[in-house]
Order: sequence, then C-alpha cells, then structure tokens
Amino acid sequence: MEKEIVDVPVMSAKTRSLGVPCSPAVKANGFVFISGTPPIDMETGQMVRGDIEAQTEASLKAVKHLLEAAGSSLEKVVMVRVYAANSGFYAAINRVYAKYFPVDPPARTFVPVASWPMEFDIEIECQAVA
Repeated sequence: MEKEIVDVPVMSAKTRSLGVPCSPAVKANGFVFISGTPPIDMETGQMVRGDIEAQTEASLKAVKHLLEAAGSSLEKVVMVRVYAANSGFYAAINRVYAKYFPVDPPARTFVPVASWPMEFDIEIECQAVA
C-alpha cells in the first residue's frame, strides 16, 4: 500500500493548532480520503458561523479545496458522509449540497449526531478517486 499525507495550507495548520490527531487529506491506492471537515474558512482558518446553510456552504467549499490540493475534485467523489447536529437540518443541507453535486451525485450517508467539542453544526467527509 502506498500512502501519502497531503499537507493542505490553512487546513493542516488549523488541525495541528487544535491538537486534533488526524490528517485532513490522505492519498492511498488511487483514492483520496478527506477527514470530517467542519465549516472552516479556507482563507482565514476560522470557523464560519451562521445558519446551517452558511455552515454547509463553508464545509463543502473546504472539502472542494482539500480534494483539489490532493489532486482530485468534486466530480471524482464516490462517497460522502454528512454529520449534522440536528436531523431537522436535512432539507436545508440538501439545498446547498445539490449545488455542489448537480449531476450524478455520489453515494451518501446522512448521520445526525448529538454534539461536537467545538461550535459548529455540520461536518462532511468523503472519498474520491485521485
């Protein structure tokens, strides 16, 4: 197995500064694995505040940035997991999500969760072809 940790400006530094023991993006055997990505502004490294649509937009922008840094793209995503702090956010998340995957969307799982140790309401992870 060949494994490469992708150092992504802003996101990798943010992850290290928070002391989270994970890599935001990893390439292995022709795939790219993107860790759960909260709504982080990829220019400032700050959490995006706002309603669930604003947070979903920020999370998906960050996922897109991570994929591109690893040599992939949204078009090559094969699986997505959306973790949300409230199952009632489902419709609002779908409205934003559909803009990022308008044609032939990838497989997806929606998982309601109780809470996170930081203040955000959504986290998105995915796997893509490199």
